[in-house]
Amino acid sequence: MKAPSRKARPSHALIGTVDDTRPMARWLLIVACLVIMIVCVGGITRLTESGLSITEWKPVTGAIPPLTDAQWQIEFARYKHIPQYIDVNGPAGMTLSQYKGIYFWEWFHRLLGRVIGMAMVLPLAWFWIRRTIPLGYRPRLVALTALIGLQGTIGWLMVHSGLTPDAQDRVSHYWLAAHLITALFTLGGLVWTALDLRALGAEGDPPARLTRFGALALVALAMQIFMGAMVAGLRAGYVAGSGWFHVDAWPLMQGSFFPDGVDWTGGLFHALFDDLYLTHFVHRWWAWVVVAILIAMGRRLKAARRREVSFTLHCAFGLQVVLGISTVWSGVSIPIAVAHQVCAALLVCATTWGAHALGRRR
Repeated sequence: MKAPSRKARPSHALIGTVDDTRPMARWLLIVACLVIMIVCVGGITRLTESGLSITEWKPVTGAIPPLTDAQWQIEFARYKHIPQYIDVNGPAGMTLSQYKGIYFWEWFHRLLGRVIGMAMVLPLAWFWIRRTIPLGYRPRLVALTALIGLQGTIGWLMVHSGLTPDAQDRVSHYWLAAHLITALFTLGGLVWTALDLRALGAEGDPPARLTRFGALALVALAMQIFMGAMVAGLRAGYVAGSGWFHVDAWPLMQGSFFPDGVDWTGGLFHALFDDLYLTHFVHRWWAWVVVAILIAMGRRLKAARRREVSFTLHCAFGLQVVLGISTVWSGVSIPIAVAHQVCAALLVCATTWGAHALGRRR
């Protein structure tokens, strides 16, 4: 059977040619991979307490780290004035060499943010000038670019929350949660748009629609990731105890199903979002609601003959559950905790793929 001619392509498809959409899809998937990489580095930055090591926001000149000993001493002196150093690292006797270690992760994290910004803006300008962006996709691509810029702004606001004199030795867990959720929302948008462009280039299909069930799955997963970010920001992963295959750490928390140490004095909202025990409890058990929804999504995908998507989805949430439990049992081991965060990003990709597959239109 002959492929349809360009004149036979749907009128909504083109500014240039349909064949131009596949390079655009590959470009967006490359940016998505960079986002997953920065989520990984962000997890390392958080777990090594490196996020407050750079006390100024210099979007351009900050790309160059200190090069001389005098410059390093200036940066270290600035760090010594923030609560984290005064309360934690100063009494522990931090050396300049140790400071350079935490500085690297925060610098690398910000550098990746700059790379992602350029990887989004420059190709977008190229496709725009060549007029190869399909009709209806320009606003979406501009919105994704704006989200990347917003992500950088939220990142600085998060860091700034830990630099003020009345701050504790960590950043605000609310800003941290907003920072992670924005990154993963952007990731989902990149994947969804890339899938739309691939379908348009291969078969001339219109954009997929977001079904009610797909929206349910994505919202449930977003809630789980949000609570996970709250757990990370509050350092609540440590409150359950530790010990491999130790039931008092998981499925129990310090020997009880429901934690005994919840502080209810500030009300339900305070307990849900500010209490270490309750945020941890909700995060570990809401996960099973998400698993049930994703299993149902997998069954729908199989019925739609998208077994490869269903298999990927099951692998992603199965690995994520194992890594989550292992994080608790290990006493929040940095490699396992980072893998848990990266797998969350991969699960966002898989769930987005599943929701997109259920919403495909021919």
